[in-house]
Amino acid sequence: MNEILNTKLMHPREQVALVMTRIYRRGLTTTSGGNISVIDENGDIWISPSAVDKGSLKPEDIVCMKNDGTIEGVHKPSSEYPFHKAIYSIRPDIKAIIHAHPPALVSFSIARTIPNTNILSQARTVCGPIGYAEYELPGSEALGTKIAQEFTKGYKAVIMENHGTVVGGTDLMDAFQRFETLEFSARTILYGKSVGSPTYLQDSDVDAFEAQLPCLPEMEEVAYPSDEREKRAEICKIVHRACTQGLMFSSYGTISVRWRDNDFLITPTDFSRWDLQADEIVQIKDGKREPGKVPSRTTYLHQEIYRKHPEINSIIITQSPYLMAFSVTGASFNVRTIPESWIFLQDVQSLEFGAQFMGRPDIPDLVCKSNPAVLIKNDCVLVTGNQLLQTFDYLEVAEFSAKSLVMCASIGNMVPISNEQVEELRKAFLKE
Repeated sequence: MNEILNTKLMHPREQVALVMTRIYRRGLTTTSGGNISVIDENGDIWISPSAVDKGSLKPEDIVCMKNDGTIEGVHKPSSEYPFHKAIYSIRPDIKAIIHAHPPALVSFSIARTIPNTNILSQARTVCGPIGYAEYELPGSEALGTKIAQEFTKGYKAVIMENHGTVVGGTDLMDAFQRFETLEFSARTILYGKSVGSPTYLQDSDVDAFEAQLPCLPEMEEVAYPSDEREKRAEICKIVHRACTQGLMFSSYGTISVRWRDNDFLITPTDFSRWDLQADEIVQIKDGKREPGKVPSRTTYLHQEIYRKHPEINSIIITQSPYLMAFSVTGASFNVRTIPESWIFLQDVQSLEFGAQFMGRPDIPDLVCKSNPAVLIKNDCVLVTGNQLLQTFDYLEVAEFSAKSLVMCASIGNMVPISNEQVEELRKAFLKE
């Protein structure tokens, strides 16, 4: 099955099977749980089946609920079909629906509260305001009515009391981004509470983030020599790997690689990271962008880092769940946990939200070979390195360290490697 979601050209049954497989592999649903649907231009609803293994779903398993009331398929449709139908009937702007029981959102569901999406820079924009539907029997018309009532209020995402979540989108890619971002926001809040008290962005902060679109002039001519194309493939490979490893997700994450001198390649803005393809990557040459493409909101930051630091040849900016626990709380991210963590990362600093914005010198002045990573509050982790694989390794080490610290919080206080032991590591492994 194709691993790249293309909602314009893929048949609805292929879209549903692909996204369900993706959700299952990410641990966001179970073998029996969750359902996905797409409504097509004829009003036919293509929905995942009932009682079929979600971990091995195939396009031919998807059921078509025809607009005329007939059913096509080898399986019974999902028992939750009534609320899918109810949402489509009252929200013609919604063309795809995802319902599942991802653990973090279920935590909010059973606590009967809603995650505050102002926890992260892009989450409010992607998710919108969140609705709340009171409990009703699964598969019942009453549940469909309760959920539909929330969608009539304009919500695109709803927490279902003691059940899970349901999200809608203009297509399945839009719905999946909303679903994944909402679950990530919930996880960030929960993990943050393990190490401190989460803080939230003001709406003005979110608006300032959204306004950070680069205004680089366009090139008149573009060349794609072999070394440039090779770097495009490298970026795609690492972005997809990061998504699979849970180190990046559909609505957030930027990678750039230096090409020649201070020219570089960078991922675009507002794209699905899971589905990135080589021709979507943006070339930046002589301060100009590839025509017809909009590079990442942080393009100016990458540009300045490459200008100031010839030793840095790749940059990853992302949100990973355990590192974000420290980002949103301001809790100390002490990497003096095990030798590997300190050797690779040394001491990681945390900067205020906005330090990543255009014209701010904070990050370019801070990062260097001996300080390859920095946390930005309520936004991201930025990691730098020589080769892209090395930078990705630094990111993995940082996330593993953060995960250990979050887990450690439940059993006691972390006891760091001593200053004397750090100096011993410095002399043994960081010789110039």
